[in-house]
Amino acid sequence: MIQQKKVGIMGGTFNPIHNGHLLLAQQAKEYCGLDEILFIPSGNSYMKDKEMILDGSIRLSMTALAIEDNPDFTLSAIEVERGGNTYTCDTLRELRKKSPDTIYYFILGADNLFTVEYWKNSQEILSDCIFVAAAREGRNENELKEKVSELKKRYQARIIILPERKFDISSTEIRKRIAKGESVRYMVPDKVLQYIQKQHLYQPE
Repeated sequence: MIQQKKVGIMGGTFNPIHNGHLLLAQQAKEYCGLDEILFIPSGNSYMKDKEMILDGSIRLSMTALAIEDNPDFTLSAIEVERGGNTYTCDTLRELRKKSPDTIYYFILGADNLFTVEYWKNSQEILSDCIFVAAAREGRNENELKEKVSELKKRYQARIIILPERKFDISSTEIRKRIAKGESVRYMVPDKVLQYIQKQHLYQPE
């Protein structure tokens, strides 16, 4: 019997990608026994202010630099190349069409479990992949358990909660620090930092 490939999907605007994203991806890979992590920078996110997000080609370049030394991490331009608004359901359909036998694990912050029902075609998403949720400090543990139980009961969702890992870093903070001339060393991979500096990204107008 051929063993099915287990692939983690690590999506996001990656504006910019940072060490927290890489740490989460590695944690999910080890905890769930995944064969590969697919990094998918978003195209046009309908849930975010497009003016604040750098062009997809730039975010693809930064992501490529961030993961190039890890053979288990792979870059996909599927959402950037598709054009139009980015919807998770469309991405999953496209991936499933190319590789129907793969088991997909969708990696996300646990906070997203409280809004996933409002995503486009949420029922299809919840039934089409296994959710791997990273618990964040400050989120009530009982609330999270109740939500997971509700989603499992209502949608037969398959959800794995990763052990909490404290790593307080965000792309928003990084952009603000760069705009103020503050260091983001150790917050982003060195190659990404060099790219940001060379391209003068996130600088004040």
